[in-house]
This record gives sequence, structure tokens and C-alpha cells, in this order.
Amino acid sequence: MFLKLQGRAARKALNTIAPYILAMVTTIQVSEQLVSTLKNRKQYDKESYEEVILDLIEDSQEINEETKREVEKARKDIAAGHFFTHEQVKKRLGR
Repeated sequence: MFLKLQGRAARKALNTIAPYILAMVTTIQVSEQLVSTLKNRKQYDKESYEEVILDLIEDSQEINEETKREVEKARKDIAAGHFFTHEQVKKRLGR
């Protein structure tokens, strides 16, 4: 039996249901080769395929503007000779 809700009660009911709708699980079809690739990318045995895929997505997302500026500044510093080599750092640390 369905209840017919109207107005504010209907909006409240939908807001209550919405988080459950977003958490629904789905099945996707992938080739055996992709399953094998995903298995190989697992960092630990019980890691889910969802976690593996989310890590891959995160790795492929574009870096933010602040990071782009920092990388550009670092490139300019290197081009201007403002850096230390590994040998210089070792010498300073007495190693």
C-alpha cells in the first residue's frame, strides 16, 4: 500500500529516502583481462574493487590550481639554479 504525501510531507519523505537511493549498488560487466588487472592493482587482499577503481580515478584527476602554481614556481627555481644536489645535501648533513 502506498501513501500519497503532498507538500512539505512529500518533500520530507523524499529527503529521507534520497541517501538510500544514492547508496544503491550496481553490477557492471568487465572483461576477464580487466578483472585480472584490477586484482593486480589491489594493495591488500580484502581491498574492494570499488576502492581500486576510486584510487585509479583519483590518480587521473587533474591537480588543483594551487598545486599547478607551486609546480611552476619550482620549475622556475630549478631553471634559475636555486636548488641543492644530493651530493650537496649529503655534505651539509655530514654523510
